[in-house]
Amino acid sequence: MPYHDLRTWDVKGYLPIYQRTLELAERARKATSVEIYVTLGPYPVDLITLEGRVGIEKAERILMDGMELAAEYVKEEKAIALGEIGRPHFHVDEIIWDASNRIMRYGMELASELNCPLVLHTESTTPEVCRELALMADHAGLPREKVIKHYCSPLVKESENHGLFPSVLASEKNLRAALEKGDRFMMETDYLDDPRRPGAVLGIKTVPKKTLKLLDDDLITEKEILRIHKYNPERVYGIDVEL
Repeated sequence: MPYHDLRTWDVKGYLPIYQRTLELAERARKATSVEIYVTLGPYPVDLITLEGRVGIEKAERILMDGMELAAEYVKEEKAIALGEIGRPHFHVDEIIWDASNRIMRYGMELASELNCPLVLHTESTTPEVCRELALMADHAGLPREKVIKHYCSPLVKESENHGLFPSVLASEKNLRAALEKGDRFMMETDYLDDPRRPGAVLGIKTVPKKTLKLLDDDLITEKEILRIHKYNPERVYGIDVEL
């Protein structure tokens, strides 16, 4: 989360934010039996607030520094991927858009050097957007499969996602459409845990509930469940998933 209460306006801006994230993960590991993996990166919409406060050049530098700090945590194996990074999901001025693309490309270059995955936050996903992002990854030397498209519509076919890995928002409509095309995708809720918006975007239990319902309705097989919830994340993130 952006954690606006921890926001500072200098190059150390992301240090307390990442530290809180890692501390929360460790507290949850100790309190539960849940395996938790952390991804870290400067939230792209932060650039807008920063630009208004310190100007575009310094704002861009702060996010770049945040990217480098996240990369250090990946090196130390405290995080498994860079993300969510990317660009705003709504219309912004050209100066913000261009800076966002430069920051995103830099994140791809760092992920390529680290050989780690990258989780992208962008505007609504279309095949055209996927193609643009895939070409950026190619230029950075980052394998397309290591680019996870967060909040993705059911673009499961390679002709649609251009080799990026879709993380599909787990509404029933999305999942039915995705399964008609294959099982090369993961599921997500984009759960916010925001007291002002309880249950947004989808509730934390949505993925298991929807998966079991699809199984009961004979719309998914156990083999597909293993692929989506175990083998796909293991391959993309390089982790061992217990089901």
